[in-house]
Amino acid sequence: MKTSLSQALQVLKKSIARKTRSIVLVVIGSIVLTGCATSIEDYNAAVIQGIVDQNNNILATGYAVISAQKSDIPAQQRILSIRASKLDAYRALMEQIYGQYLDANTTIGEMVMKSDTLKARVQGMVYGARLVSINPVGDDTYETTLSLDKNIVNDLRRLFLAARANQSLASS
Repeated sequence: MKTSLSQALQVLKKSIARKTRSIVLVVIGSIVLTGCATSIEDYNAAVIQGIVDQNNNILATGYAVISAQKSDIPAQQRILSIRASKLDAYRALMEQIYGQYLDANTTIGEMVMKSDTLKARVQGMVYGARLVSINPVGDDTYETTLSLDKNIVNDLRRLFLAARANQSLASS
């Protein structure tokens, strides 16, 4: 009787140990998964924060290199760089509003890639953008940031979709 009681106690201890291990693994797994979810949420928030300001307006940043501007006069190169960075920021705004047209072409001959080209194009109209900042970055680059009100973004998208619908009807 004593032996079966001690055997039962050992079986019970092993069972409790297994359950405890399982609980510990579940708790550790939950902590790890929650940590991953938090870091993914943090990542997504950081990405969104980079393109949306505190008022949910779209932000876009453009860059231009000073020395790449076609002028021998340094002051004129800076002015052209500022203008180019502003145009780049407008392009980035249009990409966020309208998306990009992509044209990809791959040529394969004799089971070997002969050429691979990708062309990107964005086309649209932007009005009401607010200049947030123009800053030099390093010694040879300017950065321009623009902001566009979310209501204007919605208006532009509506106009774009209406124009596309009219084009479809006209071509039918």
